[in-house]
Amino acid sequence: MHSDHLAIFSFRMSLVRQSVDNRYMTLLPTPLVTAAELLAVTDHPNLVILDATVGAQPTDSHIPGAQVADIDGSWSDHSSAFVHTRPQPEQFEAELRRLGINSDSHVVVYERAGLFSVARPWWLLKWAGFDAVSVLDGGLKAWQEAGGLVTTTPTAARPTGNVEVRLRPELLLDEPQVLTHVEDGDRTFLDARSRGRFAGTEPEPRPGLRGGHIPGSACLPYTEVQDEAGLLPVEKLRSLLGELTDHRPIVTTCGSGVTACVLALALEVCGRKDVSVYDGSWSQWGRLDGPPVE
Repeated sequence: MHSDHLAIFSFRMSLVRQSVDNRYMTLLPTPLVTAAELLAVTDHPNLVILDATVGAQPTDSHIPGAQVADIDGSWSDHSSAFVHTRPQPEQFEAELRRLGINSDSHVVVYERAGLFSVARPWWLLKWAGFDAVSVLDGGLKAWQEAGGLVTTTPTAARPTGNVEVRLRPELLLDEPQVLTHVEDGDRTFLDARSRGRFAGTEPEPRPGLRGGHIPGSACLPYTEVQDEAGLLPVEKLRSLLGELTDHRPIVTTCGSGVTACVLALALEVCGRKDVSVYDGSWSQWGRLDGPPVE
């Protein structure tokens, strides 16, 4: 746990204690929650924990009670030509209800190590109009270091939830919207891919894509907003992001709309509320017959 997290831990936990018995209030801090904060409310009936590790299986080592949020599976629309496309609203609502998520639930998403896939379910829940969702800073490693137990016993199904999807379409942009913003110059674009992919000097991992980046973008690899303990401290994030952003709203992008959400998480931690994610990202823009690239 970073020192700045320790400094504010007591204050944040006082807020949790005030809200823990009121099911209509946020159970935990958002958008980040520490392992210690999660441990304090593990038995609360409104808590839903999701393992967002790519390839996670119910019998893998996981936090007791955790269910799988599969961005390669039911958390994407497989009728789309592009990988990791946002699910259809009715499909997503059915999936959230299957996981036992109610309108008064608080969802915590985590992955085993680092920040790669975990921010995508967090952002999809926000896109669906659900605010009570937090990312576990440091993931499963931080949980175990804080004394949290793990199990390989599959989690029993929860009763079907009642959550309703209330879309915030501005959080996930499509190609025509992005093209308009590029032409108008009214957005700051941040690309979460590696610097080599951004520059076109490294091959793309998916076939049939050009090298380069969306015109006018800046490169900020998602690996550079985190360290081995989790997301960088807020003051470091603000310094890093402040060099690349201005007063304009921000659009984050990556290879398929997954690690772009890591940048969105970092920006929200820094207080930015004017962030959108380009859903198709480079898997759409970078196709051979796609829009102009730099």
